[in-house]
Amino acid sequence: MKFSLLVAIVPEDLEQECIDAATEAGAVGMTLMSGRGIGGERKKTFFGLTFEGSQSIMLMTLEKSLSLKVLKAIRHVLNPSGDDSKGLVMTLPVEHLGGIDMSQVKRFEERLRHEV
Repeated sequence: MKFSLLVAIVPEDLEQECIDAATEAGAVGMTLMSGRGIGGERKKTFFGLTFEGSQSIMLMTLEKSLSLKVLKAIRHVLNPSGDDSKGLVMTLPVEHLGGIDMSQVKRFEERLRHEV
């Protein structure tokens, strides 16, 4: 079985909606971290204080064929109208993997059996 790492960087206010979309698409677990980004545009200031919106970083180890479905679900939350996206989502191939919960692997296998 091949795996992918899905990384999504989403605005904090869309975190729960992205979690729901990923779960609905078949993701069974994820790691969430807080972050902040530095973009090409100048940050807004308010009375001399710089405002930087906080972001959530979502990491998911997924069976490779499932990763595209989850990516599309999150992308739809981040970019529903096809205009400017509010975040970033990508997948990376996983060459070596250790420590994954075997119940998660069994769920991936079960899903693959039902799709064939």
